[in-house]
Amino acid sequence: MFAAAALEPAVEFLVALAGDQPALELGIGTGRVAVPLHDRGVDVHGVDLSVAMVEQLRAKPGGADIPVVIGDFATATVDGAFGLAYLVFNTIGNLTSQAEQVACFRNVARHLVPGGHFVIEVGVPGVLGLSAGETVRPFEVTEDHVGFDEYDVVTQSLISHHLYRDGDGWRRGFTPLRYVWPAELDLMAQLAGMTLVERWGDWDRSVYDQASTKHISVWRKA
Repeated sequence: MFAAAALEPAVEFLVALAGDQPALELGIGTGRVAVPLHDRGVDVHGVDLSVAMVEQLRAKPGGADIPVVIGDFATATVDGAFGLAYLVFNTIGNLTSQAEQVACFRNVARHLVPGGHFVIEVGVPGVLGLSAGETVRPFEVTEDHVGFDEYDVVTQSLISHHLYRDGDGWRRGFTPLRYVWPAELDLMAQLAGMTLVERWGDWDRSVYDQASTKHISVWRKA
């Protein structure tokens, strides 16, 4: 996701939507997207819960110039009004309940100017490929990384497990997430006073169809 081929289309997409208005990144992290946007002249602000990740952002060239509020992006308040808000790379799933995800949409709507846009990049839930009784599905197996998702279809939750090669051994990590369907996101947007205007299969505006593994969705505030 740090490769230029993956990052540049996302930056181009977001720059075009932001125009000359400020942008707000929810889950800004280390600034993988925010710093290139800032370099392109976008007035970027951010929210993140992790002090450690924001410290990495501030250590990057230009990163210290990006204002960041430390807090939960479902509820945190940022000064100003924004023409664009965005969440990338499945970050919406870090909110592990439907109520939190709905609160996020409403929080975004409070920060957007009329006509402002909200963009989410998120994977298509992998449960469609599960057979009866199956709960685990690998998504990457290489010499240095093994990744697999463990699904609970009753609670619409998953745990993303990772094993990374670390010297002569392996290091384990995991992330709890809530997977969410495109139609469910559209309803959350409607509850917050926003309407779907675009949905693509990737940042390059490729078609979103039944073969897509993720989608880029754009809603507009009324």
